[in-house]
This record gives sequence, C-alpha cells and structure tokens, in this order.
Amino acid sequence: MTPERLARINSMLDKRQIDLTVCMEMVHKSNNLAAVLRTADAVGLSQIHAVWPEQGYYVSRNTSGGSSMWVDLKTHTTTTSAIENLRGQGMQILATNLSDSAVDFREIDYTKPTAILMGNEKDGISDEALALADQDIIIPMEGMVQSLNVSVATALILYEAQLQRKKAGLYEQRTIDQDTCQRLLFEGGHPIFAKACRRKGLPYPKVDENGQIVASEDWWQKMQMSQDSWQHLDDDSSD
Repeated sequence: MTPERLARINSMLDKRQIDLTVCMEMVHKSNNLAAVLRTADAVGLSQIHAVWPEQGYYVSRNTSGGSSMWVDLKTHTTTTSAIENLRGQGMQILATNLSDSAVDFREIDYTKPTAILMGNEKDGISDEALALADQDIIIPMEGMVQSLNVSVATALILYEAQLQRKKAGLYEQRTIDQDTCQRLLFEGGHPIFAKACRRKGLPYPKVDENGQIVASEDWWQKMQMSQDSWQHLDDDSSD
C-alpha cells in the first residue's frame, strides 16, 4: 500500500459516523440502492441497513462506484427486527412520511444517534414502520408532485445531518472500532491479498501503522508467496 493510499483510507476512517445510518424498507431498484450507498459513503456512514424479506438484491461495485466496499450493508428479514436492532443501539428512529405529526426534516437534531427509515419506490414506508418510528419527517415541496426519488430524498436528509454534525465537531475524532479499521485497511489497501484470503479461507492479517502486512511465515506459505516478493505487486494494486 502506498503512503498516499494509506493516508486517504485513514482520513476516511477518521470521519466515519457510526451512530448515523439509513434503513431502506424494501427498496429494490438497483440504481436507487447504489445511489444511497454512494451518498452514505460520501457523508461518512459506516453502515446502512435494508429490509429484504426474501432474497436480497446484489449491488455491484461498478454500479455503486465502489461504495459497497467501504459501507457495510446489513440486511434484515423484517421491519420489526431492523428497528429493534437500531433502537438497541440507542438510535432515534425517523420515518419519512407525510402525516399531521410530521416535521420539517431540518428541525431534527441529527447530532443524536439517528436511523432514517426510507420507504420503497411504490408504497413508501409501511404501517408497521410508522407505528415503530419516533418521529415522522417531511421534505417540504412547493410543486404539484409531493414526493422525491428515494435516493434523492436520502441525500437531502443525510447532508443536513452532515452539516449539523460538522458544526458539532463530530467529524473530528475517530469512533469506528479497531477491527473494522483493520478490515478496511486490508481490503482497501491490499485488495489482491484480500481476494486471495477469501478464496483460500485464510484470516486477514494485521496491517501496521505504515500500511504493511504483518503476518506469520505460515500465512505467507499458505498464500504461496514469500513476504519479500509481494511488495511490488501489492503497491501496483493500490494505485
């Protein structure tokens, strides 16, 4: 891994917001899923959630601009289990929904641990989700159409959250856990070796402060490569 690549990954990890997330309820169009992932990465989310009762939808790295490599996607089979998981992390649950109790999305305090529920393209948020949410929010609209594309709406809300969090200094210190940092440093800085580990069923080794792989001789033998011979190949893969 080059020093430039290491610095870029570390800068990203420093700004990850572990207590801000999005939960997509049955959002199924691949372009919307990819767009939400890209926005999540851009704003600094470390994980987003999705409710898929049956087989989930695959989001390719090409479609998501590589964001799926940096943002974890956790799936749930029911809306209730998803919200229980998020509430168990101490998050306020916000539902995008036009109702009498809904407030302008900019009136919310996003410096609190927050999960934003986004409904699917056809039916919006389910009654089950609305019953479990703490607050309905709306994006004020002055035209004839009263809804936005789910990925556009998500982006608007997340950038408001980013604005508030930046003002509060929440992007100024690393909060993401060390195990996740190590995984992302290895996968992002040494992608050829990460792919080989997955193929061979080998554990990821540690990455030191200089971005170099720290592994036993046994690990290198199972990788079928000497430690001295990997440098040039791995640096080329990080460009």
